[in-house]
Amino acid sequence: MAILLRTGTRGASALRLAEDLLRETDGVAGLLGVRFEDLRGRHGIGSAKAAQIVAAIELGRRFAEAQVKERKALHSPEDVAELLRHEIGGREQEHLVVVLLDTRNRLIRVSPVYIGSLNTSVVRVGEIFRDAVRANAAAIIVAHNHPSGDPTPSPEDVAVTRAIVEAGRLLDLEVLDHLIIGRDRHISLRQAGLGFA
Repeated sequence: MAILLRTGTRGASALRLAEDLLRETDGVAGLLGVRFEDLRGRHGIGSAKAAQIVAAIELGRRFAEAQVKERKALHSPEDVAELLRHEIGGREQEHLVVVLLDTRNRLIRVSPVYIGSLNTSVVRVGEIFRDAVRANAAAIIVAHNHPSGDPTPSPEDVAVTRAIVEAGRLLDLEVLDHLIIGRDRHISLRQAGLGFA
C-alpha cells in the first residue's frame, strides 16, 4: 500500500498513510470494501491515487477468486465459503449469489442475483433459479454476505431460505445450502437446521 501511495509523497508519510488506512479498514481484508469516494477525500490521496488503489484491490480480488475457482468440486460449506469470501465477503452492500453445480458438485459458475437488502418482499424466487434452469444445473447453493461482518442469520434469512427450498422441490432442483458469508467466518443454514425441513 505504501508503494502505491509513494509517488508524490515522501516515503515516511506514505508509510504512515498506508498504516492509517489499513488500521481504519481493519486490515487487508477490510480493503475489499473501500470505495473510490472514501479514498479520494483523504488527505494525501487524490483522484489518481484513489483510482490506482481501487484498481489494485480489484485486481487482487479477481486473482484470488480465479485461484480458488480452479478447485472445481465443492464438497462442504467451507469449500463454498472459500470460493465466495473474496467475491462478496468484504462488500459494503448485501450481495446474493447462486452457485450452480453439476451432478458431481463441480462448479458450473457463480451467478449474481441481487445487490441490496435481502428480505422476502424483495427476493423473487424465480430469479434465484433462472440461471440454474438455463445452465441445466443439478443443484444450487445460495449465498449472501452480511456487510457488518457478522454472519448470524436474521429471521428474514431463514424465511427466504425456506421459500427457496420449497421452490427447489417444485422445480426438482436441489438446494444444497444457504451460506451467509461474514468477514472472517460463515454460517451454513443447513448445518444450523434453519430453513431446511
